[in-house]
Amino acid sequence: MKFANIFFLFLLLGCSKFLYLTEQGVGQFKIQWNSREIKEVLEDPKVSPEIKDKILKIQTYKKYFYDYFKKPYQDIYSEVTFLDREAVSHLVIASLFDRVEPHKEWFPFMGEFPYLGFFSKESAEEYAQDMREKDYYTYVRPVYAYSSLGYFEDRILSSFFQYDDYELAEMVFHEIFHTVFFVKDNVDVNENLANYFGKQLMQVYFKFDAKEKEKLKKEEELRRQMRDHLVGLIREYKKELVENKPKNMKESRVMLDKFLKKNFLPSLEKKCQELKLKTCHILEGDWNNARFAAYMTYEKKGDFISKLRDKVGGDLRNFLAYLDRQYQNYNESKPKISFEKYLEGLIK
Repeated sequence: MKFANIFFLFLLLGCSKFLYLTEQGVGQFKIQWNSREIKEVLEDPKVSPEIKDKILKIQTYKKYFYDYFKKPYQDIYSEVTFLDREAVSHLVIASLFDRVEPHKEWFPFMGEFPYLGFFSKESAEEYAQDMREKDYYTYVRPVYAYSSLGYFEDRILSSFFQYDDYELAEMVFHEIFHTVFFVKDNVDVNENLANYFGKQLMQVYFKFDAKEKEKLKKEEELRRQMRDHLVGLIREYKKELVENKPKNMKESRVMLDKFLKKNFLPSLEKKCQELKLKTCHILEGDWNNARFAAYMTYEKKGDFISKLRDKVGGDLRNFLAYLDRQYQNYNESKPKISFEKYLEGLIK
């Protein structure tokens, strides 16, 4: 890149964002540079048989995905990078003290993002602290797998090896789905679709029988009930913020603390007991405006996708072809709604 272009980008972004992109670029470069050929790793006596088995399975899942959808092979997961940390990166979501809404960062050529990701946990914490000093709540969470959406050749990461066979297959199918279908500037629909295809193709691959599918269906129903209950509580809190708008962080903390202790946490605990859940992970960790916003943005499921699939009929290949056609129609017609809303409208 010529100096003039770099200078223009620096002015366009501002110092902090330019430094952020530089650090992320270095982090991504290290992942690419430190990778090893799969053949070399498989022949290395220092690498455990368990890890080698995971790598071979990832290759099998990758081949199955591209063969199943009859899509051209891509170089994703052709090399392995062993990280010096458990998680590959950390996401930071921030929300102002008087709302439940993710703070969005804008980058030229890439658009808006309701989060920032950091390869360095220390940098993530520094950014979170900086946002807290500006009267934002923050939520930091680890990331074990991600897609560069074709900007780089994604590696097999050592953070993948913690997954069991079902989780690993679903994760691989999820991430590879991003290589064959991606909607610009729409995080929700991209994640919802990848979640759906990853889970569904995992069941196809492992040839789930009726009993296994029914068990999974019941587990999903329990998660849906808990999810709906949680979303309802968050909406109650958002309503309180509108009605009793806090003037500063001090007032906001008082309001949040009261809501958590008297309503949110007791209600979640009661719901867990009602659903007879063995563990209630939703009660773990601290909740605040930022985590509420993160949950509403990233954890919500696209229930409309299942309904749309039922309407379209056919197998997953037919459904993906249908989505391709609809996305082409969407781009040609250029409606003033998101592609997610566009798809929801097709159900009616």
